[in-house]
Amino acid sequence: MVRPKLPDLPNPNDPEGFAAHLNRFLNNLAMRGYSPHTLRDRTHAIKRFALWAIERGIDKPKDITRPIIERYQRHLFYHRKKDGTPLSFRTQGARLVPVRAFFKYLARENWILYNPAAEIELPRPERRLPKAVMTAEEAEAVLAQPDIESVVGLRDRAILEVLYATAIRRLELVNLKVWDVDRARGVLSVRQGKGAKDRIVPMGERSMAWLDQYHDKARPGLVSGQDEGWLFLTLKGTQMGAKRLSERVRGHIERSGIPKTGSCHLFRHTAATQMLENGADIRFIQALLGHESLETTTIYTQVSISKLTEIHAATHPGARLGKRKGG
Repeated sequence: MVRPKLPDLPNPNDPEGFAAHLNRFLNNLAMRGYSPHTLRDRTHAIKRFALWAIERGIDKPKDITRPIIERYQRHLFYHRKKDGTPLSFRTQGARLVPVRAFFKYLARENWILYNPAAEIELPRPERRLPKAVMTAEEAEAVLAQPDIESVVGLRDRAILEVLYATAIRRLELVNLKVWDVDRARGVLSVRQGKGAKDRIVPMGERSMAWLDQYHDKARPGLVSGQDEGWLFLTLKGTQMGAKRLSERVRGHIERSGIPKTGSCHLFRHTAATQMLENGADIRFIQALLGHESLETTTIYTQVSISKLTEIHAATHPGARLGKRKGG
């Protein structure tokens, strides 16, 4: 989803204004090692709040009070998108968390007398199941879509194989470098993943074989000018963008004809669910996915239904067709 471009905050030279304080906050986050992706997210959320406040005649953070932030929270709750649907509780929380962090920083650094957002309660996010999960047969159908006789097709097949084998996120994939692949150990180094954390994930023999084919036969033909080391390249020899990656993966899914929608995350959900159904311990799934909390990973225990279905069919008296006694 493409975010709407927000206008610049007014009065950037006012040391007490939102623009100056936002710059200080972002510089502080950068010095503490937060990723550019996090900085963009927080910039967008805080600018939304600041513009909302400025429209109501409040142009300095020191004039923000707790009732004003609560009013903004109600604004998010009652806001409706262009299609008439409300913001999800997850989206509401994503817009409030950066605002809360912003005022916490200002209070800690004594730019404001107190933190007006200190006691703001965030909406409880929904624990939604993944929208779709592929079967092993469906995943193979998607993997078979790229034309491996072409440079781009071989690249796409390697991308799909890596997504399926490692369950990494799309931003983690586009940020891979050639030297992140350890062929001797059969693992992939994911650097600066979500939360700016590194982790190592297993590749599997098949995905490594396809990656080797891409590296030896296709990637040299994609390199243009100075090779900066990005693992997956575009036809122009540049780093593949996240949006372009999603378009490529979604196209292969649609062409396969399977009744599932999605893109890169569909492979992530599928890998986790299939491993769980085949007996993997959930803590290993947590390590593979890079989840900080095991609670996040437990959502896949609800998706992994095959074992429960077998037990239900074998033990529930009403699960099978047939005449019941006295029927």
